[in-house]
Amino acid sequence: MELFTIIETNRFRNKQLLFTLLLFGLFNSYIIAQTTIHGEVKDTNGILLEGVNVVLNPSYSGTTTNVEGQFKFQNIPSGNYSLTLSYIGYKTIHDSIYVSEKEILQNFVLEEDLLNLQNVVITGTFEPKVQLESSTSMSVLNADMIQQVYPQGTANLLSSIPGTFVDASAGEVFTKVYTRGVSASAEDDMGWYYVSLQEDGLPVSLAQYSYFSPDLFHRLDLTTEKVEALRGGSASITALNAPGGIYNFISKGIQNKFSGDIKISSGFQGENNYLRKIDAFLGSPLGNNWFLNAGGHYRIDDGARNTNFTFSKGGQFKFNLIKQNKNGTLKFYGKLLDDFTNRYTGVAAVNWNDPTPAFGQDFSSTSLLMPSFNANIPDGRNLAQGATNSFNPSQGVHAKDLSFGFDISQNLGHNWTLKNNLKFSAKSANWQTSISNAFVSLNDPLAYFISGADFPIGQVVFKDAQSGAEVARIDNSGILAGQPIQYLTDGTLPNDAIMGTSAWYIENKADEWMDQLTLSKKIDHHNITGGIALGFSDNSFFNQGSFGYVTYEPNPRMLQVTLENPNEPIIELSDDDGISNYGGLFFVNSKANVSQIATFLNDNWEISEDFNLDLGLRYETINHKGSKDRFAPNIQDGGLDGNNNTAYDNGILKPTSEKDHFNFSYNYLSFSAGINYKMNTKSSVFFRFSQGNKAPELNYYFNNFSNVPINKKGEVQKINQAEIGVKYTHSNFSFTSTLFWSELKNIGTANFEFDSDNNSIFYTPILFNTSRTIGLEWESVYEPIKNITFRFNGVVQDPKATKWKIYDAAGSVDTGDDQTLDFSGNTLAFTPKLMTNLSSEYQKNKISAFIKWQYMGKRFGNVANGFELDSYSIFNMGAGYQISTHLSANILVSNLFNSKGLANFYGANSFGASANGATKDYINANPDESFVVFPVLRRSVLLELNYSF
Repeated sequence: MELFTIIETNRFRNKQLLFTLLLFGLFNSYIIAQTTIHGEVKDTNGILLEGVNVVLNPSYSGTTTNVEGQFKFQNIPSGNYSLTLSYIGYKTIHDSIYVSEKEILQNFVLEEDLLNLQNVVITGTFEPKVQLESSTSMSVLNADMIQQVYPQGTANLLSSIPGTFVDASAGEVFTKVYTRGVSASAEDDMGWYYVSLQEDGLPVSLAQYSYFSPDLFHRLDLTTEKVEALRGGSASITALNAPGGIYNFISKGIQNKFSGDIKISSGFQGENNYLRKIDAFLGSPLGNNWFLNAGGHYRIDDGARNTNFTFSKGGQFKFNLIKQNKNGTLKFYGKLLDDFTNRYTGVAAVNWNDPTPAFGQDFSSTSLLMPSFNANIPDGRNLAQGATNSFNPSQGVHAKDLSFGFDISQNLGHNWTLKNNLKFSAKSANWQTSISNAFVSLNDPLAYFISGADFPIGQVVFKDAQSGAEVARIDNSGILAGQPIQYLTDGTLPNDAIMGTSAWYIENKADEWMDQLTLSKKIDHHNITGGIALGFSDNSFFNQGSFGYVTYEPNPRMLQVTLENPNEPIIELSDDDGISNYGGLFFVNSKANVSQIATFLNDNWEISEDFNLDLGLRYETINHKGSKDRFAPNIQDGGLDGNNNTAYDNGILKPTSEKDHFNFSYNYLSFSAGINYKMNTKSSVFFRFSQGNKAPELNYYFNNFSNVPINKKGEVQKINQAEIGVKYTHSNFSFTSTLFWSELKNIGTANFEFDSDNNSIFYTPILFNTSRTIGLEWESVYEPIKNITFRFNGVVQDPKATKWKIYDAAGSVDTGDDQTLDFSGNTLAFTPKLMTNLSSEYQKNKISAFIKWQYMGKRFGNVANGFELDSYSIFNMGAGYQISTHLSANILVSNLFNSKGLANFYGANSFGASANGATKDYINANPDESFVVFPVLRRSVLLELNYSF
């Protein structure tokens, strides 16, 4: 028995020893198979590059080079791998590696990529794609290019992108941006109608409507790493309700060491109007693969034109917190924007063929904005509670945006990839400004009856609202019989007129959720991507317009106006601040919920090593559900205050108990197909056809259906686009060129008009039209010798209003004299046939310099083709000097030669007029009539001191 036990015990120990040896052998063989891959990255000058993205496939792990230009991957099993290195401004490198040794040292030299064609882009595609191999038209602005632009807003920066039309003549906001003639509904307060302004892949704002556009909530500073600009093409299937293009501002990412920038800027513009701005950014690793970036700016800006107040002030703070793991990244991000800015309203001109300033105004300095003052105007929504709204036109728009979210990108293994980007934002835009600045003659009865008084005829006294001094005293007794007014004293009003302007008060609020989830699977030569994009926006919109009595002169003054007939009580036509007809010009109070749900499927098929086919479908459902208050004048003896001698509060519009509800859904299918043929490592050709859709925005309900049922939903615009292009990159020369065709159908058009008989503002009925544009875009870079670079880009195009009709209301609500005007076959308005950008850059050692020439071709100011805006050129320049390792100085000059080019046209210089009213017949009948134009902003000079650490 004991012998048996001993034998069994030894047998067990032998098995245990054998099992231990087997485990040790397996573990040892595993350790032996693990390899470290490391190396360093330099440019062609031997300078070590920090922040280069290095990705190892098929493990899908990624890292970035540190301050010494080094990267490292550890514990890599044996096998075949590909290593991809990408860095903004340099050509992407793909290298194959076979792992069998314990350690692999692989060093790389990156060549400069003049047009970023060898760089990976992420906009307008469901997977990162090297530009040369993509079938889209894409431009990239890197950090150096961004810093060459004077800080006058988001739109102003985008004017250097080929094929992109930009009108930033009103300032930082109230801008227009569009491409390839996809423009017809991009009105002045809806200027981003067809394109998506994005931050890190999601829209800045989901909803758009009057005075609520995405440029209100976007500011540019050092937190931006680059801008990717997609024109047309795949935007039909990759953007939420924005088939015309995507402008994606990408924030700075992982920083491998504690570093940052502080930039102090000071400059002047116009007639010594000052700009002061401070920008800051810092980034740092936090340990355990966590990284933090934070920054923002604050600025005080007097504006390019003359006002008696600060034009812009405020700033923003942004951050992101990134966790990197072997399978991808997780990013938390946020933004707090709190900013005031205003917008300009145009300048009067005469001479239709060669516009020159009128009425003592100046194309360079005149703003025609109300001066700063503090008033309280009754809130038509809550008259019974005595509610008022504070009003000071110097505020402009007070824009606030609190947003935060997270973005996750993970490799799930077995060639599956998951991405999800979720954002919440709470936005508000409170407008307190003046709208319109038309000439209203003192001989026009409108100048008096617009106050809301029953019969303001007799002796009218105008006093300076600030000083109380009498400016003029007139007798208007004969105006109803067509006779001119008579001055009763030596005092006169400038130009014998007042300004037809409104004290414009708007409250916009929106709470928004956005999310995009994509799931990708690589199967053989196919990369299949499916997903869902969601957007939900809860909006409220309140708009109230009062009349303001203002002098018609370059530096306007508020006027206190009274009717002082002998032996009769004094009737106050305005309050002490010069505000009249409280809330009687315009009233809109609406609420709306917007939901956008889109599902998409895309196949990126590598037919061969050189052929790539990209096919995508997107089904989108958009629902608009809300209500709009009906309204009527407040009827009360003596007006709101019960005083028969105060006429300015007699016609306040207020809501009735009725509401007009709407609940409409828009469902559509969009598709896009593109093919890229890579002829060699330096060149490729591509073709893409897209059929997109544009559902109406909320302004369709808010601006129309005044006191009538909202019984018809808007039309979905159909946007068809085709493009064929070529891309070429070389060590010292690169270019892209794209021939495109675009067609818009179901374009709803309506005019904003004023009825002088009842002092009301209204929109004309909507008519639906069609346009098409054919053109050629190009972008090129040439470096003839080291340190000198030339850039040339532009577009030549033929825009046509193929089917176009305008409803002519003849300036009254009465439909008896209305007619429809047919302008089919005319040239599309505000779409130049030629736009170009030419620049030269110099960079050597501590010195840098550039000069740019922007050319804007002729454009018609309306679809009637009655008035044509002439071409103009703007020259910008700058220079920089590296004072020390950490300190540099720069100077930027915008509009060097003070061009007086005209960027926009508003039609005849009369209250309620529109650009479409200036037909050829009207101009021939009124050759001496004045009209309103928007000149480009005048010369600006900025000095910058930048400290990097």
